[in-house]
Amino acid sequence: MVKQGAIILAAGKGTRMNSKLPKVLHKINGLPMADHVIRALAKCHLDQTVMVVGHEGELVQEVFGDRVDYAVQREQLGTGHAIMCALPILRHDIDVIMVVCGDTPLLTGNSLLKMLQSFYNSDASCMVLTAKLPNPTGYGRIIRGEEEQVVAIIEEKDASVTEKRVSEINTGTYCFKVADLKEALEHLNNENAAGEYYLTDTISYLCKRGKVVAGQLLQDYHEILGVNNRVQMAQAVEILRRRKCEELMLKGVTIVDPNRVYIEQDVEVDIDTIIEPNVQLKGKTKIGKDCFIGADTELIDSTVGEDCQIKKSVLWETEVCDHVNIGPFAYLRPGSVIEATAKIGDFVEIKNSHIGVGSKVPHLSYIGDATVGEKVNIGCGTITCNYDGKKKHPTVIQDGAFIGSNSNLVAPVEVGHNAFVAAGSTVTKNVPDNALAVARGRQYLKEDWVKEK
Repeated sequence: MVKQGAIILAAGKGTRMNSKLPKVLHKINGLPMADHVIRALAKCHLDQTVMVVGHEGELVQEVFGDRVDYAVQREQLGTGHAIMCALPILRHDIDVIMVVCGDTPLLTGNSLLKMLQSFYNSDASCMVLTAKLPNPTGYGRIIRGEEEQVVAIIEEKDASVTEKRVSEINTGTYCFKVADLKEALEHLNNENAAGEYYLTDTISYLCKRGKVVAGQLLQDYHEILGVNNRVQMAQAVEILRRRKCEELMLKGVTIVDPNRVYIEQDVEVDIDTIIEPNVQLKGKTKIGKDCFIGADTELIDSTVGEDCQIKKSVLWETEVCDHVNIGPFAYLRPGSVIEATAKIGDFVEIKNSHIGVGSKVPHLSYIGDATVGEKVNIGCGTITCNYDGKKKHPTVIQDGAFIGSNSNLVAPVEVGHNAFVAAGSTVTKNVPDNALAVARGRQYLKEDWVKEK
């Protein structure tokens, strides 16, 4: 059985990014640039993937971990040299190798799989993924010979005037028979304008040896648009955002204006959910069916159940159950859990707290490090005073309790089942079940005080 692998070229410094971060780690629609490439290759069911790293290679390895194997290119002496660095890491039983650039996040798994299948159906030693561009400036040109076979790839700086008129370009993606690739690399030299070892020169060598080099034309040239600076990075994000919106809409999600939402790659949204303009859905966010996500809402790594209403709010690492109403202008911070049918109203902040079934925090409150039971009503302006200047302390509010407006619950403190806290109270001691707590100064009146003053 044929064993197949891949080499990802990711050793470049990316100097045009003007960043201390390696280019392949810059995030494109929520994922590091090279992560998109790794995921696309995964659709080809490879036996091994080797990433060639160089600049800040340890940081790259830290990000991708054991998802790939690594080869180190200590000096950037060209793509051919990068492959030479990778071959010692490649398993000896790999027969076919794909070569892909780490800065092409738009390349899809379907295109790579189609290329690999075409390679197996041909007699080629190498297959080059090509594309036709409206403006091919800067790319290596594909030179074809008889029967449309590829006979050479000429880099821009080495191309003649006639060769520069060719619109078909090399995408930097290949399939090779490993044995033929190794032979070609042994005869590679750096006699060119850049003084580098070009992987593309292996094409000319294979042709001279009578080997077949085929070209697979990519249908959508946008897939191979590389990212060399932040302008191109923004263009790539725009394309991926559009793809994500189309994917969700075809699955039954209503996106009111796809040009004005930001939905990252790993976000999941179920059918019949409506997403209004200026919504941002990031990270591992997952939204159930029949929800309404109102304009200007941001969800980060949060889970939302079915039939929820979220308006103009921010949720960050929060779990929301079914039939919950949130906002407008609510802020739910990490560690918060909102149970079914609860309501979190306007200008409410929840932090690391559990809000029980059917409970309401309607407006202008801060609930932090608290456990709130079922069917609790928390009045306007209530604050859990969870921080004493050194430590955070918990507040517990049991089922059925009623907290009057403008109350301060000084943690650690517990309010019992069906207990009441009178409006304006500052509670510093536990409130028993069914009790009423009044913790405020008695009102004092002085008649005719204004006249006397």
